[in-house]
Amino acid sequence: MSVLVIGTLDTKGPEIAYLRDRIRSHGVDVVVADSGILGGPLDIVPDVTREDVAVMAGTTIEVLRNAGSRGKAVHGMLAGLRVLAQRLYSDGRLQGVVTMGGAEGAVLGASAMMGLPIGIPKLIVTPIASGHRKFGPLVGTKDVMIVHSVIDILGLNPISCAVFDNIAAAMAGMATGGYAAAHTPGTPLARDGVRRVAITMLGQTTKGVMAVRDALLAHGIESVIFHANGVGGPAMEELAAEGMFEGVVDYTTNELSGEIQHGFHDAGPERLRRIGRLGLPQVVVPGGLDFATHGRPEAIPPAVQGRAEYFHNPEFTLVRSSADEMAELGRRFSDRLNEAKGPVAVMVPTEGLSIPAVPGGLFWDPEADAGFLRELRAGLRPDIPVTTHAWHINAPEFATIVAERMVALLERGASAPGVPAGTDSRRSDSNSQ
Repeated sequence: MSVLVIGTLDTKGPEIAYLRDRIRSHGVDVVVADSGILGGPLDIVPDVTREDVAVMAGTTIEVLRNAGSRGKAVHGMLAGLRVLAQRLYSDGRLQGVVTMGGAEGAVLGASAMMGLPIGIPKLIVTPIASGHRKFGPLVGTKDVMIVHSVIDILGLNPISCAVFDNIAAAMAGMATGGYAAAHTPGTPLARDGVRRVAITMLGQTTKGVMAVRDALLAHGIESVIFHANGVGGPAMEELAAEGMFEGVVDYTTNELSGEIQHGFHDAGPERLRRIGRLGLPQVVVPGGLDFATHGRPEAIPPAVQGRAEYFHNPEFTLVRSSADEMAELGRRFSDRLNEAKGPVAVMVPTEGLSIPAVPGGLFWDPEADAGFLRELRAGLRPDIPVTTHAWHINAPEFATIVAERMVALLERGASAPGVPAGTDSRRSDSNSQ
């Protein structure tokens, strides 16, 4: 078993050698892979050469060097590093992955990490981890840890060695005492016989989701909660594809609002499609659909300025979805859910989709919300039920019937897509199609 250390050894050979030796000093074996392209390794002999990495990508280092642009060459090395990491993992030899580098080196190492399952330790040390750049290209939907190197990774000095020493100790500790050390390589995360359902949540829907979680637990079903922040939704769908969950309560579909307003939580056009394609039972709720998340008030895009704004915290401002956007969201909901191969139920609370959506509140706009519902019903397949419920998104009564519907779908999971819905309670309208 080994830790894979990735670095561009033509510029950072001494630094990678130092990290390798510090990890080994903790009794952990190391495999060093050279992700450099142009020159030879400096002051270090790699276990996997840059030529080896290029071959794993189906090419040669000479071809990559003459690719016409640095971007094309890096793209080739990305593929090779990903193959290397997956081979080591499949062979049961991988205890963790760590990389050190600037923007290019960090992205190269991240490529290898993103192909690995959750639980394998993944560490990136880079000066770009200052918060001034988005971390999406480095993290994706995986459990990647990023450490700010403070100074550039070029030279061994009291500052860099202090950072590198801690990284070596952290990686050695995770490799020998973390999840990967306690589980057989290749073992899926959830194979313990526990029934699990995924739920999406934001701060605006926390109370409702907590009530759903508790109600499901009363039926012996455990919940795994995902933050619907543009990454959480896709991560949930990705893990569902790996067999992690029996069903999904998509309680907070705010990422579609982020998509339409180009806000922070945009999860892309595949959101709300994948669970249906998998055939998993799902209960879908338009939680948080009435707003999109943007930055500080002074940074709100001109296209959405002048609307109702909710000051969520000093860094995030929520902007109300317009009537036209709500109608378009209804059309996108129906279009995407129509692809579902498994049982689906759509449940809509009519007394507000977020905390400020209450009578007299900043986001209270029942006409706009009704436009969503109208377009949803107009476009949705006749066999997919839509029910309305005269409660707020965070009302425990609504959350409880959402949980009960999820349980019912799980019990009828072998039936045809679309489970007919009856009246949920005295304050629910089973006005399904």
